[in-house]
Amino acid sequence: MIISVLDPKGGFFVAFKIMRVTFSCIIAWLFACAPLCAVAGGYRAAMVADMDTGRVLYSENANDLNYPASLTKIMTMYLTFDALEHGRLHLDDYLIVSQSAANASPVKLGLAAGSKIKVEDAIKAVAVVSANDVARVLAENLKGGKEGNFASLMTRVAGEIGLSRTNFENSSGLPNDDHMSTARDIALLSMAVYKHFPQYWKYFGIKTWTYNGKTYTNGNRLLGTYPGCDGMKTGFTNKSKYSLVATAKRDGHHLMSVVLGAENKDVRAAVATNMLNKGFNMVGTNAAPVTKNTPVKAVAAPAPVSAAPANKAPHVPPVQAVSNVHGTTGVQFGAFSSRDAAATQVARVKQALGDSLAVRIEPAGNLYRVRINGLSDVAASNIKSHAAAAGIDCYIFH
Repeated sequence: MIISVLDPKGGFFVAFKIMRVTFSCIIAWLFACAPLCAVAGGYRAAMVADMDTGRVLYSENANDLNYPASLTKIMTMYLTFDALEHGRLHLDDYLIVSQSAANASPVKLGLAAGSKIKVEDAIKAVAVVSANDVARVLAENLKGGKEGNFASLMTRVAGEIGLSRTNFENSSGLPNDDHMSTARDIALLSMAVYKHFPQYWKYFGIKTWTYNGKTYTNGNRLLGTYPGCDGMKTGFTNKSKYSLVATAKRDGHHLMSVVLGAENKDVRAAVATNMLNKGFNMVGTNAAPVTKNTPVKAVAAPAPVSAAPANKAPHVPPVQAVSNVHGTTGVQFGAFSSRDAAATQVARVKQALGDSLAVRIEPAGNLYRVRINGLSDVAASNIKSHAAAAGIDCYIFH
């Protein structure tokens, strides 16, 4: 059974699908694709939405690709809650800590290899401490002892619940160039937790937690300071900068803000507060949603999920390589949720920069990256400059 709601004002498509495998229902919010970019104002992307209706009230660059950092752990928790819901785990079960998990860094609980941790303590460690070692413990215990297998499951489930521009490479959000998401997808994932597993929502609102004699404080500064704040998760890496999902209840409304790529913790908290304030000022009125920068619009629902193995990438014929240009640098012209969209970008790049460029489509999880590889630093800089002059967004990678 599928129940669909399309809000003509918010442009926000929500679908709930009852299923027998992996999870009980699907929410689909689908928007157009956009490239990775940074914006002025001390952060890269932000939005606020009504958690009960799914209506976007205000957004900035909500579809732009960003590194999600520890917001990744929302999906790790989602799959943990699913295992609890279906009896594959119990809150009082104990999980074994591997050497790989013990070696995780830098933020961790400090568990020794061969030790054990109770499932409920593991959930609290991830929610409050954002412990990378514990996230890996959950991943390894839930998916055959290998975090890579768990990451493939994360990406597959992300697609099944409607995340259209997300690819996971690990359970914690530790740096990886292919580990990416958007504010829109993070919002959808957060709402999925809220809708699908309300009995476990309380863990995201824990302010402090004591384990083995040490007390940890939640990094979500809005807990206890913003009226009605009841969750949810922080994130940081050098590339992602500071990110935050914060939720709050007020006057019968439950809103969620997402902030990605803030310059520091103060900016992160201030932008989240501003988003929630905007949302609460708008939610009870007939005010039209506000969208800045990347357009946010509803599109058709995706095709049914393929039964093919999640780690089997489709075959894409390589584009003829560029001659006389050698190096280890590359240029990426975006990552897209469909091969057709990526092919359109390839054609656009070649039309603007010349047919001789070896522009490739590279599958990465459920995304298709448009790239030129094997360049010298000088060649990459020249291509980026010409692309910018042609109005094509891109970035250099090494």
